[in-house]
Amino acid sequence: MKVRCRSSLVWGVILLAVGPRLAVAQGSSDVAPMPEVNVVGLPEFEKGDVAWMLTSSALVLMMTAPGLALFYGGLVRKKNILGVMMQCVFLMGLMSVVWALWGYSLAFGGESPYFGNLDHICLHGVIPSWDADNGGPVIPASGTVPTSVFMVFQGMFFIITPALIAGAFAERMKFSTMCVFMILWGTFVYCPIAHWVWGEGGWLLDGRFAALDFAGGTVVHISSGVSALVCALLIGKRVGFGQEPMPPHNLTYTCIGAALLWVGWFGFNAGSALAANASAANAFVATHFAAAAGVLGWSVAEWIKIGKPGILGACSGAVAGLVCITPAAGAVTPVQGMILGLAGGLGCYFACTTVKNKFGYDDSLDAFGVHGVGGTIGAVLTGVFATKAVTYSIGEDGTASAARGLLEGDVQQFVNQLIGVAASAGLAIVGTFIILKVLDATMGLRVTEDEEIQGLDLSQHGEEGYIFL
Repeated sequence: MKVRCRSSLVWGVILLAVGPRLAVAQGSSDVAPMPEVNVVGLPEFEKGDVAWMLTSSALVLMMTAPGLALFYGGLVRKKNILGVMMQCVFLMGLMSVVWALWGYSLAFGGESPYFGNLDHICLHGVIPSWDADNGGPVIPASGTVPTSVFMVFQGMFFIITPALIAGAFAERMKFSTMCVFMILWGTFVYCPIAHWVWGEGGWLLDGRFAALDFAGGTVVHISSGVSALVCALLIGKRVGFGQEPMPPHNLTYTCIGAALLWVGWFGFNAGSALAANASAANAFVATHFAAAAGVLGWSVAEWIKIGKPGILGACSGAVAGLVCITPAAGAVTPVQGMILGLAGGLGCYFACTTVKNKFGYDDSLDAFGVHGVGGTIGAVLTGVFATKAVTYSIGEDGTASAARGLLEGDVQQFVNQLIGVAASAGLAIVGTFIILKVLDATMGLRVTEDEEIQGLDLSQHGEEGYIFL
């Protein structure tokens, strides 16, 4: 009772002291009123779609580091693990800045069928702005999400795609040259292909040659995989390749990295629906079962050929299945996704063993064998298995449409898939060749023999991944 009385007394004193001042302040003309803000260009966003797209963006970023950094890092020799990880982490920073300054605009700006423009340079028209005439904010929208969300999601693809190429020249390319190469490659190879396939009016998106690429079979995997092969051929083999053993130094890292890639791929594929809807659900489920089938395909093939299945094969099979389903995730059922995953596991195993051994090129971490071959298999089989049960949609004008594959009688769609593969591979080959030749003449492509023998961790970064006392 005494406590309550004391509390009441204290509050009474406070009110007597402060109350008059509050009354004066409320009636004073010196206090500026809250400015009136006009709501300009504020569309209604779907909270679920925004949440899913932000989550998907984070998942795709995770695929580069720690996912790809660990997957690739475990496959190289221990003297080069930091070199690989530095490539992945540095590209997260470098390609993000390039994407914001001009990459997004070149990929998604304008309505030309072939090239983007500079409408969105430095994210103009993408991020929120203030309308001085109407006195209110303007938040650009892409469908049911802010355009900034769509931009950052696509930017995560721009990060991981060049990082995939690094697997082909691991353990021998100069870091400085790698940085310049990735800027030029992203600008002159990735951005045009992305515009063809995903940009407004892109010639592989609309019209006669429209190809199905739900999440990046041509844009990401074929472009990076084919470019990786060009890199491996022009840069040359590692010192001692074919003469001394170069086994992976830590398959534990590779297994953890593969698991992270598998999880991140749900954002990669299901996020490409650009909404939390039935298409995203189908892509999510199809992605998982394709990866599972890829594990079985590669592991069983390895089991039959050498008598023992290994963790490297299982991890590689999972990634192969994921690569293969990427272009088809929004066009096939989960059961058909298992067929694609199995085909990816078997096809990539053949490419990484028989084909690679026959021709003797040094694709260090099988970037071409998994991404180039797996992406091609997936893109072609999308033209075979695409079903109207998954692709059926009704546009804003009320018109229904559905893409069908060869099994449902659409030969043209199958042909369009082949055209998409050829166009993507063609630009990747020519663009990569020209860029590498220019850089070779100006900067040099690879480290010296002594630096390579020492390892890139020390020669390029002055650090060691492991210190044994």
